[in-house]
Amino acid sequence: MLEDLDASERLQLIKFVCSFAWADLEVRAEERAFVARLVERLELDERERAEVHGWLERPPLPDSVDPMTIPPNHRKSFLVAIEGVVAADGVISDEERESLAVLQDLLA
Repeated sequence: MLEDLDASERLQLIKFVCSFAWADLEVRAEERAFVARLVERLELDERERAEVHGWLERPPLPDSVDPMTIPPNHRKSFLVAIEGVVAADGVISDEERESLAVLQDLLA
């Protein structure tokens, strides 16, 4: 499914994943490792990797992460990736759970 994403959609996906890594206001080592694996899988270039590094240092701006811009045919892929980063550290905080529920409702 991820192989069906074009370059802008791959970057959009990783931006969403990074924003959810920040849902509890802390990006843990396990979440960083999840993002690193996803970056490899998505085959991001050096410029894109630098952007991702920035998003792990500071969350993406809220207005740049609009669920309604997720292409309908890729919503499942986005949700699976986001669920992965939320669960990566083995602890799903209330903030993460609530954010994920809102996203799921918006994309339903």
